[in-house]
Amino acid sequence: MHDAVAAVIGQDRPVDLPVWRSFWDELHARGPHHERGPRQGEAVALLASLSTALPGRTTLTALLDSLVERRPGHAGRAAGGPGAFDGAVAVTADGGGPRTFDTATAAALVAAAMGTPVVRTGLRAFTSPTDPADLPQRLGIPTARSYEEAHETLEGCGIAFAGSFAYPAELALLARAASPLDIRGLGRGLGALAPFLADVPVSAQVTGVGGARPAPALRTAAAHTARTAGRRIWLAGNDLGTGGLLGCATNRVHVYEAGGEDEFTLDPALLGLRPGTLEGLRPRGADPAAHFRAVLGGEGPREAEDTVCLGAAALAVAGHATGDWHGALAGARAVIHDGGALALLERLRSRTAVHA
Repeated sequence: MHDAVAAVIGQDRPVDLPVWRSFWDELHARGPHHERGPRQGEAVALLASLSTALPGRTTLTALLDSLVERRPGHAGRAAGGPGAFDGAVAVTADGGGPRTFDTATAAALVAAAMGTPVVRTGLRAFTSPTDPADLPQRLGIPTARSYEEAHETLEGCGIAFAGSFAYPAELALLARAASPLDIRGLGRGLGALAPFLADVPVSAQVTGVGGARPAPALRTAAAHTARTAGRRIWLAGNDLGTGGLLGCATNRVHVYEAGGEDEFTLDPALLGLRPGTLEGLRPRGADPAAHFRAVLGGEGPREAEDTVCLGAAALAVAGHATGDWHGALAGARAVIHDGGALALLERLRSRTAVHA
């Protein structure tokens, strides 16, 4: 067994960057058909251990660095700046918490319709049943297969859905190595880290985390990514434990920037939103896309609309498009009820038809 896997399982010693590099090198060298048994065993052991408990600071930051350095490059990062996505906000979630409809994607569309450029990220293999990689397909909107496609869609529509191209290839190798086991359950640990591994050259990132407060490992990952990527990161949780901001519960946001970290509480009542329950956020009906469109058009439950509006306002504030929460909420409500959000969805759908 490789030293990295043994150390993560035993939790008896840290794993440094050279050891992680060695593990990934061996993973590539063995290939998909050579030494299948040991390769699968090590992959499953590593994924299971990370899902049971994420490692401490030294091992965790070395793991992140070892994967970040293997991501494919792009012109923006090579030039040392945000590049083509400058001013955009990435939105993602760690996959934790009770199941709701995809509030993050809805908030991303509403924020984009308001004028805040947004990149929605999500990794199919390691995500929860509310997989952001599935909903665009159901809705008929394009998932970018390259930085060029993402840039083109962002320029044309103000929003792009980034596919697996933005992630280290090693994540896909691990998923294939663990097959036919259920990677969505087995890969929860790496799924929680996925928001910090997507290589999208944005200025800010809003990540929903399950629970009222982010776990220490996620706080470590966010602080480390903010320093190394020069990106402002919000980790958003709430008292009801769902990933992200809710319009019907008290929210807490941890903010990480290169210069340090901060925390603030976001009380929906102070923004004029009313109390509610999770029931209004549950997926409804046999067609998730139809329910999603209803919410986006102002015909969904009140809790759903309030949550989407608050999430869109957060993207605008996090991206420094505005500092006025009340104004951002009003703007989000307006693009839902004047048809702007649904119109943006149709523009995205038409791009799929053109490129089909």
